[in-house]
Amino acid sequence: MIDRATVDKIMEATDIVQVVGEFVNLRKSGVNFKGLCPFHDDKTPSFMVSPARQICKCFSCGEGGNAVNFLMKHEQITYPEALRWLAKKYNIEIKERELTDDEKREQSDRESMFVINEWACQYFHSILKNDVDGQAIGKQYFRSRGIRDDIIEKFQLGFALTKRDALTNEARRKGFKEEFLVKTGLAIQSERGIYDRFTGRAIFPWLNVSGKVVAFGGRKLDAATKGVQQKYVNSPDSEIYHKERELYGIYQAKKAIVKEDCVYMVEGYTDVIAMHQCGLENVVANSGTALSPYQVKLLHRFTDNIVLLYDGDEAGIHAAMRGTDMLLSEGMNIKVLLLPDGDDPDSFARKHTAQQFKEYIEQHQTDFIQFKTDLLLNGVTDPQKRSEAVSSILRSVSVIPDKLKLDTYLSECAHRFGVNEQALVTTVNQYIQRDKEERQKERERQADGQQAASGTTDQDADHRDELIVPIGLHTAQEQNSEVERLLVQNIIRHGDEVIFEGLETDDGQTINLNVAQYIDYDLGSDDLHFSSELYNRILQEAVEQSARPTFKAEQYFMQHADPQVSQLAATLGIDRHQLSRSFEMRSDTMALRQRIQHLILDFRMGIVNSHLKELQRQMTAVGADMDRLRPLMDDYNQTLKLRNALARERGSDVIV
Repeated sequence: MIDRATVDKIMEATDIVQVVGEFVNLRKSGVNFKGLCPFHDDKTPSFMVSPARQICKCFSCGEGGNAVNFLMKHEQITYPEALRWLAKKYNIEIKERELTDDEKREQSDRESMFVINEWACQYFHSILKNDVDGQAIGKQYFRSRGIRDDIIEKFQLGFALTKRDALTNEARRKGFKEEFLVKTGLAIQSERGIYDRFTGRAIFPWLNVSGKVVAFGGRKLDAATKGVQQKYVNSPDSEIYHKERELYGIYQAKKAIVKEDCVYMVEGYTDVIAMHQCGLENVVANSGTALSPYQVKLLHRFTDNIVLLYDGDEAGIHAAMRGTDMLLSEGMNIKVLLLPDGDDPDSFARKHTAQQFKEYIEQHQTDFIQFKTDLLLNGVTDPQKRSEAVSSILRSVSVIPDKLKLDTYLSECAHRFGVNEQALVTTVNQYIQRDKEERQKERERQADGQQAASGTTDQDADHRDELIVPIGLHTAQEQNSEVERLLVQNIIRHGDEVIFEGLETDDGQTINLNVAQYIDYDLGSDDLHFSSELYNRILQEAVEQSARPTFKAEQYFMQHADPQVSQLAATLGIDRHQLSRSFEMRSDTMALRQRIQHLILDFRMGIVNSHLKELQRQMTAVGADMDRLRPLMDDYNQTLKLRNALARERGSDVIV
């Protein structure tokens, strides 16, 4: 674990122009630099780098951040890996926390397993290229599938000899311990000794997102039948490999996924390889199993968009339906493409060029909800079956976290199904409430705070804990979200700037308040908070750091150790106009104070309006039940008075 002092030293030494300049051709543009964005197909330079703020941003696709954020995104590496990259560049010694004996032993075992897997990968690959049987059987199989030599090299494909202990004996000669052969699954231990797992198979190495070999897949070949497929064998789960956490081809595909902002999901190894050979590199495979939460989150690191690409038979349709609700719940945009009968991605890719394949995908891919609607309702006239189909579709819609997108789907479903939209809203609300209750029960069973069996954390599930409301009632919430964003933007940009001087406290002391302290004081007086925990955390840290005379809010948050914070700071701390010299100056104190006060009033007004909307909804729901209606009406009238008072303070009138 890298200590904070070392992180600060790394960030102080880093020059973002130098870092970005290693990957992007930058040209001077005023006080800043610009170049073609590396994160999308940029035609004109839209990627700006500010040496003054030590941040970068693309004004086309929106990507940006500090040097660490840039490296994490561009190289697809973790936060610690990005820090180590920078430390190496600037010759800074990394000081990390001393590991315990158990941690050292575990780390040593893991490293040994990675080392032996890397060796095995090279061993299998060498057999394929240089051994007589490897060429006659293994290479012949790959050639029969039309796989070129450059693709064999790219995926480090290999072959395991038919002798049952060939790899084991070679590993012993190289000095590797049998313990790690068994732990990685390269060998199997039985009462009669140790023997190879992948005997006589074509080998497909699994690389994790960092490029380390974590496992292998082996396809059994029979020389007598000239390479006819018989059976797959995969590495078992181990300390370095959990099948539900990995995706085949992710390492080779990650940069293309980011560039294209889309990932194709296929079923098998050869599907991935054939599409790469065709020129489509943003493709991964889950090897015929249902997607797991870990795999979905891994993909979501690179893109919001996924196309499920399967053959058009019953098995392909079934594959397209698996795990889709999980993808929707993570906010992924799902398209489905079923290939013509008789074709899978492998065979289709071998028949078409990359351009033809892309054009076919664009012309034939279908939004998932549309796909499910066509699949379940096509030709269905029986009322009961139709009702069940609609319920299944609404069940999928209910997990979508984006309320605006959910509203849009409900409107489309109401039009397509010929059903009253409010009835659909009611049904979806029931699903959301049911999910909330089930998660609560699961949390109670998981008292130790670990993830529930579904793999969804409390934090991840929060977006589904809120019921949706009829269309049109989300406007106030969206407006208040924008006000919150503007307040946090001012905390990041101007949090340390004093806007009130010589204020007298109740005990007679005189104090000064900066932007962060004033916002915290004003909201805290009524126990108000931002809806985002990240926003609340930024405010709290700004208040705590204000005790330091050297505290500069923008610098502090831009170089924050948490990449989520620094990424947000970069996004809110820079815009097209700010990249000019005039915006490097500090804000006028009076104008800044008035802006903050007005935003706080807007924030309070938003909360009041949201409460009024909720009261309206509740009063409509209770109908003529006066015992329940009367307290709601009293609350509504009191809230209305508060809204009018706020409106007068803001300098506007409210007509009621």
